[in-house]
Amino acid sequence: MRLSVEAVLDYWIEDAADVLLQIEVAAMPDQTLEAQDLKVWTDTPLVAVVGQDGIGQRCLARGTGNFRVEYHATVAIDRPMVDIGALAAATPRGLPGAIICYLLPSRYCESDRFEGFVQAEFAGLEGGKLALAMRDWVNHHLRYESGTSSGVTTAMMTFADRRGVCRDYAHLLCALARASGIPARCVSAYAPGVEPQDFHAVCEVWLADGWHLLDPTGMADVRDIARVAVGRDATDIAFMTVFGRTQINQQHVLVRAL
Repeated sequence: MRLSVEAVLDYWIEDAADVLLQIEVAAMPDQTLEAQDLKVWTDTPLVAVVGQDGIGQRCLARGTGNFRVEYHATVAIDRPMVDIGALAAATPRGLPGAIICYLLPSRYCESDRFEGFVQAEFAGLEGGKLALAMRDWVNHHLRYESGTSSGVTTAMMTFADRRGVCRDYAHLLCALARASGIPARCVSAYAPGVEPQDFHAVCEVWLADGWHLLDPTGMADVRDIARVAVGRDATDIAFMTVFGRTQINQQHVLVRAL
């Protein structure tokens, strides 16, 4: 699968503020960047730093007044289909040190509050079968509805409301997985077929000896997803974080299969 990616961010920033961008496709073994171009309208030099877990790139900029970002990329994805249901879970004792944080609660994924629910709802399941059952539960019990959540919406709030957008689906699945003892991290991505077209959020769970993508919204085929960033929750994977006050003028994302 080859994807064409286009993203435009047009904002108004009051006073001068630093801006953290995470919109560039990550170069990884299963996704190859054939071309990319990032333009940021700023008078200050950009600073690039490595993303969480060494995946992708974070870009620090400085903005004031009109702030515009344009990004274009072509990425080739070669990700084989894996029978996740056949994969075993890894015990906490056997996890690499860098993975352990993805077993713990985080700001938006209060996994410690879901332990009783997971034990009752998914009794008898483990490993990949459990991960798939939790993905399907989130997909079947939530309603995708724009404008129903905000920057303070947590997995527990989504669980109660039973609706949200892709980031809410991802938060809830990650919280359930961690509550069951499966490490899980949130992933920001580009994917064709997502409606409405926007930055997409999915999950990765650690099974056997590696990470495996799951999309609880059901909108994207995991073989077609181009990862941008990974982290504990939306705090780590936000496409843009402004350290000041801002207003949106325009935001546009277009992902096409070539």
